[in-house]
Amino acid sequence: MGNAVDTQKYSLKSGKCNFSARYMLKGTDKNGKSCKLFIDNEFIDDNGWKPTIVTDSEYLHNWEKLTLTASVDVTEINVTVKIFSSDV
Repeated sequence: MGNAVDTQKYSLKSGKCNFSARYMLKGTDKNGKSCKLFIDNEFIDDNGWKPTIVTDSEYLHNWEKLTLTASVDVTEINVTVKIFSSDV
């Protein structure tokens, strides 16, 4: 839905920068109901990507409790984000 937002937070104390990419998606869940997903995909130091999900879907609401990781692949014309859970 619309544009994604990227933010950077720099700590003067530690000298480290955290990066966050936020997305809002609209679709249909497995039960055929319209739903929205908000994803905050944060890169924390060198620990990798740590996404969190918030949704209005009754079917997908358990995704909000999952421990997630992500990979981000960037090319000249495309960005692909893959989100994984070790909880399922």
